[in-house]
Amino acid sequence: MLELRHLRTLATLREAGSLVEASERLHLTQSALSHQLKDLEQRLDTSLFVRKTKPIRFTTAGLRLLRLADNLLPQVRQAERDLQRLSGGQAGRLHMAIECHSCFQWLMPTIDQFRNAWPEVEVDFASGFFFAPLPALARGELDLVVTSDPQDIAGISYVPLFTYEAMLAIGNQHPLTERSYVEPQDLARETLICYPVERNRLDIFTQFLEPAGVEPTDVRNAELTIMMMQLVASGRGVCCLPNWAITEYLQRGYVSARPLGSKGLFGTLYAAVREDMLDMSYMQDFLLTAKDISFATLEGVTAKMT
Repeated sequence: MLELRHLRTLATLREAGSLVEASERLHLTQSALSHQLKDLEQRLDTSLFVRKTKPIRFTTAGLRLLRLADNLLPQVRQAERDLQRLSGGQAGRLHMAIECHSCFQWLMPTIDQFRNAWPEVEVDFASGFFFAPLPALARGELDLVVTSDPQDIAGISYVPLFTYEAMLAIGNQHPLTERSYVEPQDLARETLICYPVERNRLDIFTQFLEPAGVEPTDVRNAELTIMMMQLVASGRGVCCLPNWAITEYLQRGYVSARPLGSKGLFGTLYAAVREDMLDMSYMQDFLLTAKDISFATLEGVTAKMT
C-alpha cells in the first residue's frame, strides 16, 4: 500500500513548499502529482496535507509519514550508495569552499558521514572568506560552494539546503532586550560585528541597513562565531547570525537575540554545483546527506521558502 515513492514525494513536497515546485523537482506534471497524492490519501483513508496553504501545511497523518520518510529514506540511500560502490564509479573529487564559519556546525558531520560512505572520493575544503569561490567553481577549481548569496553564473546550479532566520545577537543588558524586534535605525548607534567579507555578501547590510539608509557607528570583524559571541556578551557590539548558529549561546544564557524587522529577515543556504557534476552519484548523495543532517541537528531551519 505505502511505497518508497510516496515517502519521497511527501519529503519533496515538504522541501519545495508547493505542488508546483514539487512537481518540477519530481519531473512530473502538477496533475500527475496531485493524482498520486489523492490516490495515496484514498488508500490510507485520510488527508495528508491541507489544500491551498503556502507553504504546504501537513496534517497529523502527513507528519507521521514524514517522520517515517526521515528515518527510512537515509537508510535506503545508504543501501543504494553501497550498491553503487560495488558496481564501480565510486572514485572522484569533491573540493568545496564554505562562505561562513558557522556552517561547520552541520558541515563537519556531513563530511564525516560522506567520507565513510565514499572513501574513494577525494574531499578537500577551504574557507570562502578571502577569495571569490563562485568564479573558482565555474573555472573547475572547486566542485561545490556553500553560499547564501547565489550569483547568475553560466553552468552553475544552486541547490537549496535550508532556510533560516537571521537574528541580531545582543548582550543580556543591552537596551534592545526591551524590544520585541529591531529596526534599522536602532543599529545607527551600534558597533556591528561581522565576518571578514565584503558588505555586498552580508544580508544585514544588503537587505536591512542599506535599504533604510542606515550606517552603524562602527564595523568590527571577527572570523570565529565564538569570538563574536564573546564580544557581544561583553557589550562590545552586536552581530547578525543565523538562528541555528546562536541557539547554544541563547540556551546557556550568554547572549540575547531579537528578530530584524517586524517580519524578520530570512535567508537560504545553497549548495552551488557545476551542472556537469550535478548528476554524479556521490554529489547527489552529499547533497542529500547535508539536508538530512541539517534538519536533524539544527534548530529553527525549514525547507526553502517559496
